[in-house]
Amino acid sequence: MKLINKKNKKYTQIYQLFTEEEWTKASKNYNKNISSFFSGKKYEVFIHTDEESIVYLIGLGKSTLQNFEIQQVAVKFSQTQKDKLQTVPTLVLADFLNEKQFEEFVKGLLFGTYSYPFDKKHAFWNPKFEIHFENLSQKKLDIISSKAESLANGQTACQEWLNKPANFKKPDILSLFLKNLAKKYALKYTAFNRKKCEELGLGAYLSVNQGSAYDAAFTIIEYKTTVKNAKTFGLVGKCVLFDTGGISLKNPDNMHYMKSDMGGATAVIGTLIYAAEMKLPVNIIAVLPITDNAISESAFLPSDVITAYNGKTIEVLNTDAEGRMILADGLSYLAKNYKTDLLIDLATLTGSSVRMFGDTCGAMFSNNEELKNLLIKTGDNTNQRVWNLPLWEVWKDDIQSDVADLKNISMKPIGDCIIAAKFLEQFIENHPKWAHLDIAGVAFGSTGYSKEKAATGFGVQLLADLIENYH
Repeated sequence: MKLINKKNKKYTQIYQLFTEEEWTKASKNYNKNISSFFSGKKYEVFIHTDEESIVYLIGLGKSTLQNFEIQQVAVKFSQTQKDKLQTVPTLVLADFLNEKQFEEFVKGLLFGTYSYPFDKKHAFWNPKFEIHFENLSQKKLDIISSKAESLANGQTACQEWLNKPANFKKPDILSLFLKNLAKKYALKYTAFNRKKCEELGLGAYLSVNQGSAYDAAFTIIEYKTTVKNAKTFGLVGKCVLFDTGGISLKNPDNMHYMKSDMGGATAVIGTLIYAAEMKLPVNIIAVLPITDNAISESAFLPSDVITAYNGKTIEVLNTDAEGRMILADGLSYLAKNYKTDLLIDLATLTGSSVRMFGDTCGAMFSNNEELKNLLIKTGDNTNQRVWNLPLWEVWKDDIQSDVADLKNISMKPIGDCIIAAKFLEQFIENHPKWAHLDIAGVAFGSTGYSKEKAATGFGVQLLADLIENYH
């Protein structure tokens, strides 16, 4: 897709955007019959033609709409009209849109092209497709084009890996992808196999991996800028490629959805792609503890006591609480070996967060008021929302063990997402700016491109916006 600041004399394809208020003003210039089919409401599309052109009237809804709502409209337009759209120079008419709003429209057009498997055959990825918009300078349009395409590349990669069937994303397959990704974008790639993890003492991660038929792949990917005194972001993404629950076996009815248990990792991967393509003036240290949670004769057992990387011992009461085990080592390894301004982990961690928030937002926990408020604000701006929950010390009482420093679950049937966050807090090595995002309800769910639950891309826009604008 190319964005061009010009207006030809004739167009065979025109996208004309209207809020309800703008349509009220403009409708008098149209055939009266059109008003009975189109009113400018959100998601409305009306197509009318003449001898020379096809005009798509696109409704945005109320004039007080937020920027992300423009993106939502563009996503749905892209998804539903893809078979009709032509790869020809296309005029966009929307004088009332400002620069940021137009950027959201372009992002949405590209995000809406995703379906699994992704192949970029949509009209908007065709090099011949041009959007002509004369309200902004060519320089601004070039910036919007780069940002939108880079963000789309990151988000679609996130969705693609989350949507892959379990047998298409074994640890060695994902590791090869990450090696090639690192080579493409000049990232530093490091991966520890089982033997190296044992030497380093990554016992919590290894406890989950020991039941796997595949070798460990505790992976660190580093994006570095040449800009001096740049901020450094530490990101840890839960990367359980498939979660059976282990010996504490999950109910089989919906177990096929457990291919989605790497949603934290895919959000981090998408963010790395965006940062690298945009050459953001930041540093990113990403830790991805890659494994599956399998059942085998060597799988860890309820009642096992494990020694984590930071030396704390953990009594395993439930092997289906494996995510917090691998995140524990991921967090402490990152905190002990790298200096970061922010430390954020993301994970499809608990059913508790799903029952609490459904698909409206992720559950957030943080030990820093500034970071907490920033994440809420960024979530509101991107519509990848998070909501704060407490980390009160009283919750720590529920993870005290008789035979170890901690136990990996509480025996009470309440507040598991809070318990998990309180557990993880014991492994951040006193980092002053940490946040844990439980995205189990928002990373995988209802989408406009699939009949069943599928990847939403949650986390990429949230992290990208946070990193790009953090000062």
